[in-house]
Amino acid sequence: MTGTWSLIRLALRRDRVILPIWIVLLGLIPMSGITAYEELFPDEASRAALSAGAGSNPAIAVLFGPAYDLTTAGGFTAWRFGMFTALFIALMAIFTVTRHTRAEEDSGRLELLGSAVVGRHAALTAALAVTSGAALVIGMLIGAGLTGAGVAAGPSFLFGMSIAGTGIAFAAVSAVTAQFTEYARSANGMATAVLGLAFLLRGVGDSTVSLTWLSWLSPLAWPQLAKPYVEDRWWVLVLPVATALMIGAIAYALTPRRDLGAGLLPQRLGPPSAAASLGGPLGLAARLQRGGLIGWAIGFAATSAIFGSIANGITDLFGSSGQMTEILTRMGGAQALVDSFLASMAGMFGILAAVYGVQAVLRMRAEETTVRAEPVLAAGASRLGWSGAHLVFALGGPALLLVLAGLGMGVGHGLRTDDLGTQVGHALEISLAQLPAVWIVAGAAALLFGVAPSVSVPGAWAVLAVVVLVTMFGPVLQVDQWVMDISPFSHVPQSWEAGPLLGLTAVAAVLLAAALTGFRRRDIG
Repeated sequence: MTGTWSLIRLALRRDRVILPIWIVLLGLIPMSGITAYEELFPDEASRAALSAGAGSNPAIAVLFGPAYDLTTAGGFTAWRFGMFTALFIALMAIFTVTRHTRAEEDSGRLELLGSAVVGRHAALTAALAVTSGAALVIGMLIGAGLTGAGVAAGPSFLFGMSIAGTGIAFAAVSAVTAQFTEYARSANGMATAVLGLAFLLRGVGDSTVSLTWLSWLSPLAWPQLAKPYVEDRWWVLVLPVATALMIGAIAYALTPRRDLGAGLLPQRLGPPSAAASLGGPLGLAARLQRGGLIGWAIGFAATSAIFGSIANGITDLFGSSGQMTEILTRMGGAQALVDSFLASMAGMFGILAAVYGVQAVLRMRAEETTVRAEPVLAAGASRLGWSGAHLVFALGGPALLLVLAGLGMGVGHGLRTDDLGTQVGHALEISLAQLPAVWIVAGAAALLFGVAPSVSVPGAWAVLAVVVLVTMFGPVLQVDQWVMDISPFSHVPQSWEAGPLLGLTAVAAVLLAAALTGFRRRDIG
């Protein structure tokens, strides 16, 4: 463990921007549920209708989890924000642990540090300490925020600590996956696959009567199984602690069983000669980007089909609330509640596609900092050709994902309503309408890479975080219009209109042109 404290300080120094963003967003967003509840369901009748609709609809349980008590603001907040907050804190834990363990080995920095007075377990311990500490801060902030909003303190802190427990459990999962592979992206992919399995187990368990025990196997379900504001099961907090200790012990046991920089899984030998497609920048970019794009595509196709199939059930949940109908419509929908829900889901898929776009852009920065881009550029590839090849995926990848989202929602909803042709066309239209806004977010990330590479990674994710916060929670909080205008998704038209879409596309084109110009003029590295 020698050097653990120094590595903790180093990790905090490196994450001084992105970690506070995670903490503030995840810690404060659930608090908005208290005010929203009072505005959306102001009387006993609307609250009773909400409880009846959510409690009897298994399709809604797949999305939000079981509705134990929606007659109080605290119970509504735990139901509405519990699963998704747990999902995002799990992602935070996975990315943070991998960044300070496997990514450090991948870059060679950990080997350099390990040659000094640093113990073999110091890096893993520091990563788990920083991640677990951030999760606990988020949990405390959730509890304090909900208490300050006027609900009971005990259940509020139970809810916050159960969310933190999910993050700590997935920090341990990521610590194990970091031992199996040589590359950070593969480690993140394995841990995210475990997260997807947890989501599947929770969805099946929450939506069926005979398989409810499956929910107990998913850390994503534990915050709601703690039943804050209903029964206050504090003993459920034992589950994430025990899980983290057991899985973390496996990670510590595996660490000395492999060489530094290597993974437990043997790497397959490549072909004796390179494919002809690797003779140019586009082929190389395709080889580097294809794994992530395939994973995102599978997730988009499966998730969109689920959302499309539950669209009809949304009327049972919110049909009695005029305020909720108004908010769903403001988030980008047609007049009908089902169409508004589908449009809201299209907006969510647009935001997720923007996440992929930022990730694809930042792959250029990763290639640059690991000194893989410089030899390629020195061997005859032009800067515009190399960067343009990656931007093909940053722009074309989201287009493919949104097409899959539209097809999934259209097919899922069309099969339920026996109107496949109409619904597929409508879903494709509302999904692809998000594309110019996605390109603006990707263009902003590319601009940071081109003109300010040293801050491009935290800066790009910070821009995305602001966009997510404004887009997803601005309508619920009823913020001023000028705040909403910060997000390009707020300018996506409610119907297919050429003017706004061309305007958004023009803004994206300007950002990309400025990014390419800046990259041509700056030094590599």
